Amino acid sequence: MSAIAQAPRVARPRRRSSTRSKTKPLLLGGGVLWIVLSAALLAGVVAVNVAVLRLNVELDRTGRERSQLKADVAALRSELSSTAATSRIQRVATEELGLVDADPETTTYVTLRPR
Repeated sequence: MSAIAQAPRVARPRRRSSTRSKTKPLLLGGGVLWIVLSAALLAGVVAVNVAVLRLNVELDRTGRERSQLKADVAALRSELSSTAATSRIQRVATEELGLVDADPETTTYVTLRPR
């Protein structure tokens, strides 16, 4: 051996780079954060679409009901008009023309013979 004694080499623990260990959780956490955020936004869009669909169904039902009510009102107005016309004609006949209802006792029927 040589005159100078060599000191035994002591293995030093290697330092891990702190940037590498911090980068993975940040990327993982950032990726998960973006996935959760995207899922929340998509869930919000779906919820809004469902709400709009429900409103459209209700609007359609209300429109059909409105159309039916308009038809009912038109039928009632027609019935009222014909009823009012009948009573008006009867009033004019009695008051202005002096007509009266025919007496069934004095009514005669004519029978025609076929040729």
